[in-house]
Amino acid sequence: MKIIKKRSGKPSYRPHQPFWPIMLSFILAMYLTILPVSDWPWDYRPPWSALVVLFWCFATPRQVGIFTAFLVGLLLDVLTGALLGQHALTLSVTAYLALVLRPRIRIFPQWQQAFFVALILLAERLLTLWIIAATGQPIPALTYWISALVGLAFWPIMAWLLVPFERRLEMS
Repeated sequence: MKIIKKRSGKPSYRPHQPFWPIMLSFILAMYLTILPVSDWPWDYRPPWSALVVLFWCFATPRQVGIFTAFLVGLLLDVLTGALLGQHALTLSVTAYLALVLRPRIRIFPQWQQAFFVALILLAERLLTLWIIAATGQPIPALTYWISALVGLAFWPIMAWLLVPFERRLEMS
């Protein structure tokens, strides 16, 4: 329960905002990440979890932040079988960039926000590439970078789908 002081001086109690839309969107993003597809569209798959982290960091920075991104990243590491901490680090940095740049990015319309999101996704891809190189894994092909551009294309669609949930969270 959150205590809110009224002008009369008496505290009023308001329940916490529901967390289920945020949790449901993260579960759906992880499902889309591990959904089996054939080999050729693998590099063209958008980084669903990073997009959801970005959206919720922009929309509700008090509920979704670096710690939430770190937990989602650890769960994603376990689900995908990646190096433990790889997605946790990249999603934490992604959330940090989103929180720092939030005041500058939120003033733009969705289609212009997509370019900032693409830059943050490129930074996430660069950090992942650094982790891959540091662990001695083979360097991926140039198609590795396409997922950030696909994320640019999916950002307005995903934001359009999640904005009604954001409005419900603000109203409650």
